[in-house]
Amino acid sequence: MDDQAWYLRTSKLALALAIIRSKPADKSSREYTEHLARMVSGQESKWREKVKAWEAEVLQLRQKLLLSRICSGSFESGGPSSQLQAQEPRSSENTSTLLEDSGCGLSNDQRTEPSEMTEHSGESCISTPFPPLPIVNRPCAPLEKPLSSHMQFLQHLLGLKTLTESESLKTDLSHFENASSTVSDSVFQLLDGLITFYREPKLPCSSFWIKAVDTLARLISDCNLSNHILKKCSKKLEEFEKTLLQVMLRNSHINRFQVQQYVSESLVTLGSCSLLRKSIISLLLSEVNSFADDLGAINQVQASYDVTRYENIFSVFWVLEQLLRKETEEGNASRIGHEDQEIKKFLQKHDETILQLSDAFPLFTFYLWRLGTLLNSVEIGTVENNSLP
Repeated sequence: MDDQAWYLRTSKLALALAIIRSKPADKSSREYTEHLARMVSGQESKWREKVKAWEAEVLQLRQKLLLSRICSGSFESGGPSSQLQAQEPRSSENTSTLLEDSGCGLSNDQRTEPSEMTEHSGESCISTPFPPLPIVNRPCAPLEKPLSSHMQFLQHLLGLKTLTESESLKTDLSHFENASSTVSDSVFQLLDGLITFYREPKLPCSSFWIKAVDTLARLISDCNLSNHILKKCSKKLEEFEKTLLQVMLRNSHINRFQVQQYVSESLVTLGSCSLLRKSIISLLLSEVNSFADDLGAINQVQASYDVTRYENIFSVFWVLEQLLRKETEEGNASRIGHEDQEIKKFLQKHDETILQLSDAFPLFTFYLWRLGTLLNSVEIGTVENNSLP
């Protein structure tokens, strides 16, 4: 027996003897042991809650610190800071307009009159070119509350990047210690909350969630941030995409169509990011291929089929059409890649499936035909682009 196993066995024996010797007279050793286990378990759950609260507080402080350092231009290299101080101060009107347009919304108590901005411009513009952007605690629903600070931070970050890039400066997060981890941790927490909500969306659905998905898509579209985010959150993103699809397909409530429209729009918003669009298209096509195979088998034996799933599949068709149109509009057709297994399978069985199911399921085959037309037009566009000199 090695030393580690001997120490473990000895520790267990010592714990058992201590419990037996200290147990009350009115309890058996088993009852007292179970009582102690419950006490320890209760304390452990309380400590876990405290740790989560502390971690959330630390993350929020890291967010505020990062925003503050970007605002003040205090890059570790020192270069951009001097460039910012050398520039002429912007007018308060232009600055506030840029902040609103970039997603850095300020609460009423943060807005200042132009006269006040003029009085303090001598002080504020020397130290920082932009007004401070604290994370605001706006009133929100209970489920939104834990995520509001993360979303505001990420929106502020995108807004500040827009501001600095408009001044021909690059907001390179590599200059900041642990900056990329702050961003990716915030995105991870936001994804966690989004998955929790979309598993059981409540009506009426708040616009907060669409805005959160849009913020997520914009972050991943940013070339400076996408690598850090995808490195940590790729599995979570995949889980989120699958959650949205399952909500569309498995929802059997009578008033589900309003929820499905909301979830469909969320998927289209997420697919506005070109880096995520290919995986979403592949995921949705896999469901279409699977359902077409099931309908083919059902049609052969004249069996009954799942009406709810049949009705819900048209939401998947709608999302696919929107994403494919966006892909062709952006001229990125070649990135879809007909080497993708799901696209290849769909196109190979397309004509055969339509002929087989057109009599029994005319509406389904009509949407299959529309989808096939879109995919083929994408392929033709790809060939034409590749043939250009």
